Amino acid sequence: MATFHFDLVSPEKLAFSGEVDQVDVPGMEGDFGVLAGHAPIVAAIRPGILTIITGGVQQKIIVLGGLAEMSEKGLTVLADVATSTAELDRALFAETITEMEAKLAEKDGSELDHALERLDHFKSIQQELSTTAMH
Repeated sequence: MATFHFDLVSPEKLAFSGEVDQVDVPGMEGDFGVLAGHAPIVAAIRPGILTIITGGVQQKIIVLGGLAEMSEKGLTVLADVATSTAELDRALFAETITEMEAKLAEKDGSELDHALERLDHFKSIQQELSTTAMH
């Protein structure tokens, strides 16, 4: 399988840099997979789980928004936050969801819509993590 260069960058660190077979990205318009030779694209990413596949091995990283750009140089994801599923403090993540739910009553209109959408993304991440843990 052809490989391509992938960089995952967050404000804190370079979370990943190397040659990969495939990257599955949680896009705002839906999840999408990137393989070598993918057409150039710039896409907003939503909170979700980004999957890096190299040599048949999957590495899952939680991203909390950002941008993905595919060019002739490869794929670059500029993530607001990037944390590997192994490094995630699941209790703290659950606490964050509880706090988000408690603050919903303070919001209205488009602010409430945005908060509900973000909460839904966080709950989806939590659900996928609990499903993955059972396998």
